[in-house]
Amino acid sequence: MSARFHGATGGRLLYTDAYVRKAVAAVLEADTLPAIVQAGHPVLRAQAVAFTGQLPAAQLARLIEVMRDTMHAAPGVGLAAPQIGIPLQLAVLEDLYDVPEENAEARDRRPLDFFAILNPHYTAVGAETASHYEGCLSMSGWQAVVDRAATIDLAYDDENGAAAMLRLAGWQARIVQHETDHLAGTMYLDKAHTRSLASNAEYAANWSLPDIAEARETLHF
Repeated sequence: MSARFHGATGGRLLYTDAYVRKAVAAVLEADTLPAIVQAGHPVLRAQAVAFTGQLPAAQLARLIEVMRDTMHAAPGVGLAAPQIGIPLQLAVLEDLYDVPEENAEARDRRPLDFFAILNPHYTAVGAETASHYEGCLSMSGWQAVVDRAATIDLAYDDENGAAAMLRLAGWQARIVQHETDHLAGTMYLDKAHTRSLASNAEYAANWSLPDIAEARETLHF
């Protein structure tokens, strides 16, 4: 068994704390922002390691800053540590982009100030779901429709180690679900309507409407 791993759960290998520390050091010592790994990289299919103090506070803060810069440069509204090759239960989120008012209303998309989440877990509030196109920085160039809980309760630890809870709805809830799924080795395409899959060019040309009704009728999903 590789030194990267210390066992398996549910048939999936688990990364070691030593590997996490080595991966973090490599990212922080680099002269450039880290590359975002793409689908097929094993770290995207692993259960990320829970944060239990493996990194000193100053190093964790630097990692969060690098992840925020990487997310902005992509650009994106969320980034999970596995997406830069670090199998740690950490993600950063922020959505302050301007979007057309009609789209924002249809998608219940409101500004989300920056924050980091460690060891997150979400639960659906009620049975209501919302279906929209979404993409992923680790599946560059593609988008697909995913059904997600419209409202969630999020439990997580903040970067200072304090337990926190938030209730989120709409696009904010979608971002959190997408990034938290990454930490369990799940990518959005695992939950998507695969017949809705569209390249970014086709999405922009045909399906970047406020809702998915026309795409659903035309693409038969």
